[in-house]
Amino acid sequence: MMNKTHIRRLSLAALTAATLAIAGCATPFKADVARFQTQLPAPQGQSFTVEAADPRLAGGIEFGQYAGLVAGELTRFGYRPAAPGERADMVVRFAYDVDKGRERVRSTGFGDPWYGGYYGRGFYGPPVIVAGRGGRRYVYGWRDPFLWGGGFGGYNDVESFTVYTSGLDLQISRASDGYRLFEGRAEAQSRDNNLQTIVPNLVEAMFTGFPGNSGEKVRITVAPPEKG
Repeated sequence: MMNKTHIRRLSLAALTAATLAIAGCATPFKADVARFQTQLPAPQGQSFTVEAADPRLAGGIEFGQYAGLVAGELTRFGYRPAAPGERADMVVRFAYDVDKGRERVRSTGFGDPWYGGYYGRGFYGPPVIVAGRGGRRYVYGWRDPFLWGGGFGGYNDVESFTVYTSGLDLQISRASDGYRLFEGRAEAQSRDNNLQTIVPNLVEAMFTGFPGNSGEKVRITVAPPEKG
């Protein structure tokens, strides 16, 4: 027959395993993409150059890495990077950003692991309620059956976290006269503000179903990378 110590160890092991399983599940990246076009030519090997729409990004190594992703996507669709010294047919400009984040609070949906179910029918009762001043009563938490001597323990079912909003703007213009052929914006919210992860996902979202229907806003889901 298991005693209280054994039961608690098993419960902690199960809780740890569940937490690791949740942490190990990669979340798909979701972005809202709006695209507009006028006379974007059908890809027939037209040449292009990629430039920074934001002067602060121009010449940066990090920007160059993301510019390579944009160039790779356009090449995949049938356009080609302009050769050195060649006058390009199109100029592609893009910029990206992520804000400082906003705090949000939500219910986790998880109650006290020591209360309810099998253990709720066992050796302890309802939430601990302590009388306060003026006759008011305050809930301090759930009673942990394994903390003898009247201690209080448990888990809060409300969490606070930061949500970051990121965006990528892309414009394609005719090089000869600057006429705008295409423009689009991909925007996403995430718990992470790491541009090295966010920008490649935004680029992939922008070019999913490219060039899309003019004036249409769609939700694009980018699958997480496969492990191994």
